[in-house]
Amino acid sequence: MKNILIFLSVSSFLFFGCKSQKKNQQKPKLVVGIVIDQMRYDYLTRFSDRYGNDGFKKLLKHGFSLENAHYNYIPTYTAVGHTSIYTGTTPDNHGIISNNWYDKFLKKSIYCVDDTNFKTIGNNGIAGKKSPFRMQTTTVTDQLHLAQNMKGKTIGVAIKDRSAILPAGHTANAAYWFDGKKMDNGFLLHFIWKNCQVG
Repeated sequence: MKNILIFLSVSSFLFFGCKSQKKNQQKPKLVVGIVIDQMRYDYLTRFSDRYGNDGFKKLLKHGFSLENAHYNYIPTYTAVGHTSIYTGTTPDNHGIISNNWYDKFLKKSIYCVDDTNFKTIGNNGIAGKKSPFRMQTTTVTDQLHLAQNMKGKTIGVAIKDRSAILPAGHTANAAYWFDGKKMDNGFLLHFIWKNCQVG
C-alpha cells in the first residue's frame, strides 16, 4: 500500500508539474555567453551587495543560471574549460585536452587552435593562423547557427585567441582577439572569418 501511495504521489506531481510550453513563445534575438575565468558561482551571491541592478543581478534574475554545474575533468586550463562549457562534454570527447600538448602522431608540441590552413584578415604573420579544427564536437553556438539555417551570426570575442575561437565553434562568422604584440598604432586585433580558409 505504501508503494502505491508513493507511486501515485510521484505520478500526480509529474502530471501536474509538467506543463506544456506555449507555442507562441517568443524566440530571443540575441544570445550572449559570458565566461569569466576563475570566477566561482558563489561570488555572485557572496558579493551581491556590490553589484548593480543592471549587471550580474539582472542576469541572475532574468537570465539562465546553472548553480550546480560540474564537469569532471583535469586539467582546468582555459581552452579545456571554454570548450567543455560550450560543447557540454569533457576533453575525452571534444578533443581539447589542454592549451598545449604533445601530439604523438605529428611528433611535436602543438597549441590547441593553431591551424596553418587559416589566416587572419589584415595580417600575414603566423599569429593569425588559428581555427577550432582540433575540437572534435560541435558547440551550442554551432547548433544554434545550424538551427537558423546559418542565417544568424556567431561571433567570438576575447583577449586570448583560444577563448574567442573555441566557444564560437566550427560555424562561426568571426572570432576577434588581441595579439599582444605591440604594433605602430597600438595592439593588433586579429580577425578570423570562416570564409577566409586558405587552400
